Amino acid sequence: MKRSEHRILSTHTGSLPRSEHLVELYARRQKGLPIDADALTRVGKAAVELIVAKQMECGIDIGNDGEQTRDAFFLYIAGRLTGLGGHWQRPPQADVERYPAFKRLRAQQLSTRRAVSNLERMPKVIGEISYIDPESIDGECRHLRCVVEATGNPFAETFMSAPSPGIIAKAFLNEYYDTEISYLEALGKALRVEYEAIVNNGFVLQIDSPDLALERHMTYAERPLAAFLDFAERVVATINASLVNVPRDRVRLHVCWGNYEGPHDCDVPLRDILPVLLRANVGALVLPFANSRHAHEYHDLQKFPLKDDQILIAGVIDSLTHIVEHPQVVADRIERIAEIIGDPRRVVAGTDCGFDTAAGAGRVAAEVVWAKLSALNEGARIASRKLFADA
Repeated sequence: MKRSEHRILSTHTGSLPRSEHLVELYARRQKGLPIDADALTRVGKAAVELIVAKQMECGIDIGNDGEQTRDAFFLYIAGRLTGLGGHWQRPPQADVERYPAFKRLRAQQLSTRRAVSNLERMPKVIGEISYIDPESIDGECRHLRCVVEATGNPFAETFMSAPSPGIIAKAFLNEYYDTEISYLEALGKALRVEYEAIVNNGFVLQIDSPDLALERHMTYAERPLAAFLDFAERVVATINASLVNVPRDRVRLHVCWGNYEGPHDCDVPLRDILPVLLRANVGALVLPFANSRHAHEYHDLQKFPLKDDQILIAGVIDSLTHIVEHPQVVADRIERIAEIIGDPRRVVAGTDCGFDTAAGAGRVAAEVVWAKLSALNEGARIASRKLFADA
């Protein structure tokens, strides 16, 4: 995994804006409406070519496929697993429930949008979980590699994401396995196919695990903190087992509190979950420090420091606002975080979360996304001049 050896490198958290056509196809499919599957494949693959070029224009050092060929950061996996059937609706976020007027306003806003939902029509598990066909992930990897090569290899490094067993376990209702541990083990075994394929195809693996923070104010909203932390420990243990054949320095773990605009005043503090996160056998943590609820929490890395061989991919761009951060603001954030880490080479500048984690659900217009990523790149350059002045 690349470090910021001579300057602060820039990356993002995975999902990037999808076209209206692509969103329409994904949204219709989720509702069970007929679509042209061949057209979806063609449009998705063409979108990868565009998204790689846009990242190159913005100066992103560590890029990906923008998750263009997936309907959402974890929902896509439903098409690759056996044992699913029926639907249910996920529980609401506790912070949204606390504010009825905001809840009504949010529902109004969402009702007018064509988008894939990460809460509604979630699958149930009614049979044994297994991964259907490794060609699904291998084909994705081959296409991304071809696009990157055809674009002139614009990235210092390329990553591809896959969901954690924890987010699947909470989003896909278990009606088959007798214990949560058995369910997690089955998911870990299935996801291991994706994890190993991504790394074997030459990419860095990003495991998207919002469950390690988000589920505190969803599934565990009415339960003690200790119960949630027990769940988080089980998820990390499952991830580690799934990575048995994957080098630690080829994996980055993304954790967040949910990519939605809301009060977030029920979010579990980073200091409570950081000791659990540090047990993950990964080379980097990807954490959000740009939004106003968690911007201060990089200080917690003083009490609970990263392992010596780990790096921090720090969110210094807010993925939920149309305000384009001034590059100097970005640079200041990077510099403060680098001071806490103690070595700028172990800091990579990123975004708080993805910009379109479920197709059409992103809050930021595409043209503003590119402006924000350009500001990220420029802020990293400004910070580098100070942090690497003696290099």
